[in-house]
Amino acid sequence: MNMHFNRKTLIIGIASLAVLAVGGAWVTGSGTARAEPAAPAESRPALTVRTTVLHQDKWGRTLSANGSILPWQEAIISAQVQGVRLAEVKVSIGDHVKQGDVLVTLDNFARLSDDPAATHSAQGRIVAPYDGVISAASANSGSMSQPGAELFRLIRNGRLEWRAELTAEELMLLRKGMAAEVAVGEGRVIKGTVRAISPAVNLQTRYGYALVTLPDSTGIVAGLFAHGTFDISNGKRTLLSLPQSAVLQRGSMTFVLVVGADNHVHEREVKVGQRNGDRIEIKQGLKPDEPVVESGGAFLTEGDVVQVVKGQA
Repeated sequence: MNMHFNRKTLIIGIASLAVLAVGGAWVTGSGTARAEPAAPAESRPALTVRTTVLHQDKWGRTLSANGSILPWQEAIISAQVQGVRLAEVKVSIGDHVKQGDVLVTLDNFARLSDDPAATHSAQGRIVAPYDGVISAASANSGSMSQPGAELFRLIRNGRLEWRAELTAEELMLLRKGMAAEVAVGEGRVIKGTVRAISPAVNLQTRYGYALVTLPDSTGIVAGLFAHGTFDISNGKRTLLSLPQSAVLQRGSMTFVLVVGADNHVHEREVKVGQRNGDRIEIKQGLKPDEPVVESGGAFLTEGDVVQVVKGQA
């Protein structure tokens, strides 16, 4: 019995000694040196991106506007006498006429005149006052003429122009003779010049207009809605630009993502200017040699690590 008790005591004593030994080692270790901190986990790139830098460009400053294609001058042609039958209508809409071409002949005109030669006079017919294109025709053979009643409309020389709708601030940027380009559909762009600028705006709409001469309006229909631009720079100016995909917007803040030497991205607010195609002017906030994320920035946040693939400016 005593042997069994002593054996148990011995086993417990050895175990306690082992625990004390371990505990002493831990106490001794903690008293002489700190445990080394674990190495931080390596940051994994959030995205593989292409970078770009500011590129020097030469652009003209432009002003965009919308408006309609209208006749340069349009005459309303009517009869000057009453109660005369329209014997024959010789033209219709779309017809090109020359000055002096007969548009309508009048029947029984001699009865209204004391001149025996009236049937042969110019008063027995209605002629085109100048070259042009018939844009409207309401005359019908056999109907009776009424003074001032519209028979035809004639676009003088077939010439059209663009009437651009603009605010007062925009109108003040224009000058007569400025170059303009008007897109009229099917990829066709017509170059013209500013002919006239309205000196006032409509008090209800707050818009005025500028008239742009179109030297080649062949094949264009009056009344067409068209978009155009004015060159208000009087030449090209030098500026710095980025692809529009590199410039982000959040609320009222416009910014880019600058890629640091450690491949971390940082938001940088910038001031932008005009746009030209797929590029946008950067006026302020970025140095010429600082790399920024070219695209995909919407998927990144401040401080993200990226894997960089260099791109072209």
